[in-house]
Amino acid sequence: MTGSLVIAKREINAYFNSASAYIFMMAFLLCSGILFFFNSGFFVMNQASLRGYFSLMPLVLSVFSPALTMKFWAEEKRQGSYELLLTLPFSDLELVAGKFLASLLVVIYTLVLSLGVPLCVSMFGHFDTGPIFSEYLGAILCASAMLAVGQAVSAASNNQISAFIVSVSILLALSLLPQFAIWIKLPDFFMSAINWLSLSYHFGSFARGVVDTRDVAYFVLVSMACLFLASRFLAARKWS
Repeated sequence: MTGSLVIAKREINAYFNSASAYIFMMAFLLCSGILFFFNSGFFVMNQASLRGYFSLMPLVLSVFSPALTMKFWAEEKRQGSYELLLTLPFSDLELVAGKFLASLLVVIYTLVLSLGVPLCVSMFGHFDTGPIFSEYLGAILCASAMLAVGQAVSAASNNQISAFIVSVSILLALSLLPQFAIWIKLPDFFMSAINWLSLSYHFGSFARGVVDTRDVAYFVLVSMACLFLASRFLAARKWS
């Protein structure tokens, strides 16, 4: 655990000592805000509600989360610091967990800054503030799973561009699975299985203001499984 915190501190300093964290936060807030206010029919609905904002969150996170994780291991290899990291007295899982915690903190910082959106919405009328907690909790859990997926891909990649493209492709596929299933009209049995795999399906209850323990368990399971997979990729590279 101590090793994870050391790595997390290192990565946080790297994020904020460069422009990467600031670019990520600005781009995320601008993109999600523009999509919500101008592309989701917010002004047409004439209703003070954040459901449209959070319903877009899986798609926005699918594109932006890999921007944080793509350089984790691919960039370490390019800079030649990859071998140095592996010589530290930390386990592979501690290294992976440290980088994961750092990226998750950047996302949490960004979501805190996005609290300006509810403040803007409140100017257009009264809305129920109760679901906000579950919506933000769902966003953090969904981001957690996506960051873990992105890190697993980065650990298996040789350069950050390929890591970004593959991560975005996987996350968009996991987010859009229910829509694909509807378009091709799959039987109910397959629909249930596809919904269970879908990130956006499990996020849906949070966007409606409902915290379902099954959805919490899904995001935690995906996060843990992908972080373990990333650690296995690192261990395999030591012997390759």
